[in-house]
Amino acid sequence: MIIAHKIALKLNVQQRIYCARGAGTARFAWNWALHEWKQSYEAGEKVSEAGLRKRLNAIKREQFPWMFEVTKVAPQQAIKNLGTAFTRFFTGKSQYPQPKRKGQHDSFRADNGPGTFAVVGRRLKLPVVGVIKMREELRFSGKPISVTISREADRWFAAIAVEVAMDIAMEVEHTTQTSENQAVCGVDLGISRLATISDGTIYQATHALRREIRKLRRGSRRLSRKQKGSKNRDKAKHRLAKLHARIVHVRRDSLHKLTTDLTRRFATVVIEDLNVKGMMANRKLARAIADVGMYEFRRQLSYKAEMRGVRVVVADRFFPSSQLCSTPGCEGRAVGLGLAVRSWTCNFCNATHDRDLNAAKNLERYSTVSSTGINACGAGSSVAPGQLGRRSPALKQESNVVINDYT
Repeated sequence: MIIAHKIALKLNVQQRIYCARGAGTARFAWNWALHEWKQSYEAGEKVSEAGLRKRLNAIKREQFPWMFEVTKVAPQQAIKNLGTAFTRFFTGKSQYPQPKRKGQHDSFRADNGPGTFAVVGRRLKLPVVGVIKMREELRFSGKPISVTISREADRWFAAIAVEVAMDIAMEVEHTTQTSENQAVCGVDLGISRLATISDGTIYQATHALRREIRKLRRGSRRLSRKQKGSKNRDKAKHRLAKLHARIVHVRRDSLHKLTTDLTRRFATVVIEDLNVKGMMANRKLARAIADVGMYEFRRQLSYKAEMRGVRVVVADRFFPSSQLCSTPGCEGRAVGLGLAVRSWTCNFCNATHDRDLNAAKNLERYSTVSSTGINACGAGSSVAPGQLGRRSPALKQESNVVINDYT
């Protein structure tokens, strides 16, 4: 399997200039290829990323000689990435590719494949620029595949992709291929609580954006008041970028700790298939939902589960995990629970449930829902909205639960 290690770099002035030029060359190649792609498509010509790369190679010596100051892979890989973006667009997986702007997601491919770069200790040797110092050593032992240089605020990073064997990856992560036990857990994500585990463990949300929102607003106002092209504007822009990077890192760190703990402790993890896009449509909750990082949680959980042999089960989107009573043998259900209701009492068994913990326990039972016959959508309930009561059996007795196992 291929694992990437992102390492901060220690650059001198010349190396910083080279990295900035590399990112600028890649950005220019992307925008140039996007313009050429549009023109060729409108003219009815057949266009491909391979053809655009050949076209650029034919004209860059005369029209863009400054491209030779950086590695030739930077513009070529940018056009390849554009081809991938168009493929995703035509298959309905992403939106139409847009032009790139300076200072936003600056990055470039710095090598020309395996064997064209070397990693020795804390030193990274690249074409053209030579040896660059790194903040730490590469964690993985295997065959280095590629290196991508990127910038976050005023810091530069090298993402080194390494092809390693599965057993080596497990040793690096200080764990075995399987989890510590064969237990099953349900995970309920929230806003005030980052996650509630079915065994009672609660992870509090860091609220990284909420804690820094006043500084962000103040920094944005200061930036807007600076004269364009001035030194003070560049300083204000860098300060604001560093604050944004800090928020991202704090949020990502909490998610890494959560996903690592889940994949080390449990053999099966059950999560909800949340409609994050629909939830973001609520203007009162959109900022808080975005601050949680639900997509990043699922992404990290997915690849860590694959590394450790953990099974991930995604519950059906309409499974009423918060409404069902989690008491074994009870068929109680609370219909129409508002978001303000954080606890409720079942009228059937008189058990009082914490909303999040109850949902996590129901998700834990979801992994065996096919054999128990629980109806995921709760069809046929005769309890009026806003009332707590007993579920009536569904008219259709077959379980309509869909379990997606993508490990």
